[in-house]
Amino acid sequence: MAWTDKQRNVIDFTLSSLLRRKGKNAALVLVYTAVGFVLASVMLFTHALKREAGIVLRDAPEIVLQRMVAGRHDLMPSSYAGVVEKITGVSSVKPRLWGYYYDQLFRANYTLLVPDEFRYGEGDIIIGAGVARAGVTSEDNIMPFFGSDGKLVSFRVKEILPAESELVSSDMVMMGEADFRAFFNLPKDRVTDLAVSVANPLEVLTIATKIRQQLPDTRPVIREEIVRTYDAIFDWRSGIMLVILSGALLAFVIFAWDKASGLSAEEKREIGILKATGWETSDVLLMKFWEGMVISFTSFTAGLILAYVHVFFGSASLFEPVMKGWAVLYPEFRIVPFIDFYQIATLFFLTVVPYTTATVIPSWRAATVDPDAVMRT
Repeated sequence: MAWTDKQRNVIDFTLSSLLRRKGKNAALVLVYTAVGFVLASVMLFTHALKREAGIVLRDAPEIVLQRMVAGRHDLMPSSYAGVVEKITGVSSVKPRLWGYYYDQLFRANYTLLVPDEFRYGEGDIIIGAGVARAGVTSEDNIMPFFGSDGKLVSFRVKEILPAESELVSSDMVMMGEADFRAFFNLPKDRVTDLAVSVANPLEVLTIATKIRQQLPDTRPVIREEIVRTYDAIFDWRSGIMLVILSGALLAFVIFAWDKASGLSAEEKREIGILKATGWETSDVLLMKFWEGMVISFTSFTAGLILAYVHVFFGSASLFEPVMKGWAVLYPEFRIVPFIDFYQIATLFFLTVVPYTTATVIPSWRAATVDPDAVMRT
């Protein structure tokens, strides 16, 4: 489409106007980009963690059944598995053995568990990469643990889980059932909980209700509830980040509004001259619109690109402790790049639209005043 002379004049004058105030505009773009970078980083990191959690929990059992004693999670009789198996709609029930161990030497919490299939013998363990880093150990080395009776127990590290699984296996120690029961002095007729698989996903709530009726001292935890809990946790942590940064965000809003809405005397005279030389009000508004769009869109794009690099290539190092939570064994993993265009559109309307509007309104007021009066101010 061919440009008219008037359109070319508007574009040329917009560019020249931006260059004449390059110092002011450069400072505004710098601050604008920094704020956009912070907002975009929090949004991208939060959504990426929620997506990773959803992928990890996709293969989790439909129901995790826990026994409650005095309002706390307690060991469960293994005979409960037979009761649950008889409920119509339950496809399988797997007793699980897992627990926590605090390493006093390295001040780190480990998750000890018995996998469905453990291919090594007694005294052997498989550890996560985080445990290997904390214990400064490698394959075929000996790792000492203090059992429930206070005695020192040594295990041989047979395998270190790959880095690809570190999101869920960083603090993990796998061992055989005999070693696990001996280490925690666990009776043979007790398990930690039950993993219940349901044939029809639509019947999960119904089966959970039946389990609760037949075993009133248990609490069925549905997979969807776990996913919602993770979403709520990440949303809460991102909210904390935004609250912490709210002072800086408010300062930017005041700064941007002042720069955009408060036309200087030079800018008012400029508008008066344009009106006196034949420019219409619509032309002036179009020029100011493009000025605001160039500044805001450039800052928005630069902030988004920097946030993308920070989150997906820098592992969001600035916000990692807050978003992942307090821990000693932080998993080292690279989040799979993913863009949610709904969030990008939300960020666009929160940053670009308000600033652009703030530049047009005062310009419209100045453009509707008599040119002589404007030039004399």
